[in-house]
Amino acid sequence: MDLTLLYRGPLASCDYDCPYCPFAKRHDPPDRLRADRAALERFTDWAAAQDDTLAVLFTPWGEGLTRSWYREAIVRLSHLPHVRRVAIQTNLSGRTAWLAAADRAKAALWCTYHPDQTPYDRFLARTRELAELGVRFSVGVVGLPEHLEAARRLRADLPERHYLWVNAAEGHTYTDAEADRWTALDPLFPFSRHPHRSAGLPCRTGESVVSVDGDGTVRRCHFVRDTLGNLYDGSFRAALAPRPCPLAVCDCHIGYVHLESLPLYDVFAGGVLERVPAGR
Repeated sequence: MDLTLLYRGPLASCDYDCPYCPFAKRHDPPDRLRADRAALERFTDWAAAQDDTLAVLFTPWGEGLTRSWYREAIVRLSHLPHVRRVAIQTNLSGRTAWLAAADRAKAALWCTYHPDQTPYDRFLARTRELAELGVRFSVGVVGLPEHLEAARRLRADLPERHYLWVNAAEGHTYTDAEADRWTALDPLFPFSRHPHRSAGLPCRTGESVVSVDGDGTVRRCHFVRDTLGNLYDGSFRAALAPRPCPLAVCDCHIGYVHLESLPLYDVFAGGVLERVPAGR
């Protein structure tokens, strides 16, 4: 079996203060950090013991790479022969040298640039460090009007081979003229502009893609709360099957990328988890 796991543990703290994020500048108490570390180590041990081919995307509510256990997990998983990809969503605020210890053919980063949270030159330098290390990565921004010029600057300074994505801002309606400006930076922005009608449509989640909580609870995806079982007792396996989406719409890339009604597995072939289009 080839199984993709989206893992999200108890961590809910971040070093940034983005006004649209409920986890901005949130600090986890020591007991939550200990629980998060223990949960991640348990998950990594489970992954190491499997016979299945695995791909793992860490989608923490907060910033994971400021915590040593996420860096250690990525390095360890990248060297497992049955893990084909391990990736994480990150604001890229931390150092990157630790990735030299990873298998860079498998480790990858999905990086978000927050123009009002970090100096531009420091962020750009981080992307250059990743490129020099040979790490696969994408970079993107939230498509707020005040981010447009910073996004244009970043696109101009990034080598063309590195994809810059744009996420439609939650609750923001784009005029055609606004959408055209963002599409000039990210030709795939039209996939993000509007929520996708998904009710009753086939989706890979729940069959070959699942989400996993820190306690091992398995769901088809982060956005459907029905449980399929538990990772650690193996009960989820009996529930894996093709199933239609039960929600009216899907408006997050980590969800709709798996819809079979969209061509995104071809668009991102080889880079679905890190959001890198085919050929890059």
